[in-house]
Amino acid sequence: MTSTSPTAPADPRQFILSITAAIACIVAVGIGLSLSIPLISFALDAKGASRTVIGLNSAMGGVATLVCAPFISGWARRFGVRPVLLWAVALGIVSFLGFLVIEPLWAWFPLRFVFGVALTVLFVLSEYWINAVAPEERRGLVLSIYVTALSLGFAAGPQILTMVGTSGPAPYLVGSALFALSMLPVLIARGIAPSIEEEPSRGFAAFLWAAPAATLAALVFGAAETGAFALLPLYGIATGLDAVAATTLVSFVSLGNLVFQVPLGLVADRIDRRVVLLFCAAVGAIGMATMAFVPMSRTALVVLLFVWGGIVAGLYTVGLAHLGGRFRGADLAQANAAFVVMYSAGLIVGPPLAGFGMDLWPPTGLPATLGALFAAYVGVIVIRLRGSRGGA
Repeated sequence: MTSTSPTAPADPRQFILSITAAIACIVAVGIGLSLSIPLISFALDAKGASRTVIGLNSAMGGVATLVCAPFISGWARRFGVRPVLLWAVALGIVSFLGFLVIEPLWAWFPLRFVFGVALTVLFVLSEYWINAVAPEERRGLVLSIYVTALSLGFAAGPQILTMVGTSGPAPYLVGSALFALSMLPVLIARGIAPSIEEEPSRGFAAFLWAAPAATLAALVFGAAETGAFALLPLYGIATGLDAVAATTLVSFVSLGNLVFQVPLGLVADRIDRRVVLLFCAAVGAIGMATMAFVPMSRTALVVLLFVWGGIVAGLYTVGLAHLGGRFRGADLAQANAAFVVMYSAGLIVGPPLAGFGMDLWPPTGLPATLGALFAAYVGVIVIRLRGSRGGA
C-alpha cells in the first residue's frame, strides 16, 4: 500500500464541491448507460439488425472497459484527473451524437466502443476521486451516497426515454445535454481535484487480486445483478405471474438498492468492512436459497427481492470503501480500475451463467445458480478473515 494520498479539502465548502463533482460524474455514467442501451437497441432494430448483432453491439461497452481500464490511471497521472474527465465527457457527447448522424451499421461498433471508453473513464476516475477525498472515518457513508446516486442515474435513463421517446433526435440531444450539465461541478472544482503523481507500485493485473475481498465483491455483484435483471421477469412468468407483475420484480430489486446503501455504509464505518461484505454475501446466498426452495406468495417474493437487492448491492458500496481503506494515490486509481474491470466481467458472465442454470433446472436454476455464486464468495471472505490480519 502506498503511503501518500490526496486528502479531503480542509474547507468544508471545497469538500462538498469535490464530492459533488465526483457524484455528478457517476450520475452521468448511470444515465449514459441506462439511456443508451435501450435507445441504441431500438435504433439498431429499426435499421433491421438481427438480435445477435444488437447483442454484439451492446457488448462493445464491456470490451471497451476491459481494453482501456488499465491505462486510465496513467492518463490521469500524465494529464490530470480533471482534464481527463472533461475530455471523456466531450468524447461521450460526440460519440453519442454520432449514433444520430452516422448511417453504416458497421460504424456503430467502433462508435459504441468509443462511447464505452468515455463512460469507463468517468466510472474509474469518479470512483478514484470520491475514494481519494473521503475521510476514512466516513468513507462508507460517502461511498454509499455515491452508489445511491449511481442507482438514481440508472433509474433516470429509462424515465427520460418515456418522456422524449426513442426515435428522432430528441433522446440523443437530451442525453448529450445532461452529459454536459454533469460537468459543471467538475469545471467549478478547479484546483481541488485529487492528483496522481507517483507510479503504481505494481502492474495492473496484480490489482485484480491485491484485495480479493473487494474485487471479487465487484465480480459477484455484477454477475448477480445482471443475471437477476435479465432473467427475473422470465422467472416470474414461469412461476405463474402475469407479464406486468413479473416485470416489476426487477423494480423492487432496484428500490432495495436505493434504500439500503446508506445504512450499510454507516455500518461499514464502524466495523471491519470484510465482515459487512460477509454479511451481504450471506444474505445473498440465503435469500436465493429461500427463493429456490420455499414456496411463497407474490407479496413474500417482492419483500424478499427488495431486501435481497438492497443488501447484496452493499457488495459494491462496501467493496469500494474497502479499496479506499487499503490503497492510496496511483495504487488507489489502479485498484479502482481493477474493481470496474471485475464488475464489467461480472456483467458479461452473469446472464449466460444464470440462463444456463435456469435451462438445467427451470425455473429454480436461476436462484440456485445465484445462491451458489454468493456461497462461493462467502467461502473466500471466511478464508481471508481467518488467514490474514489487516489484509484484504
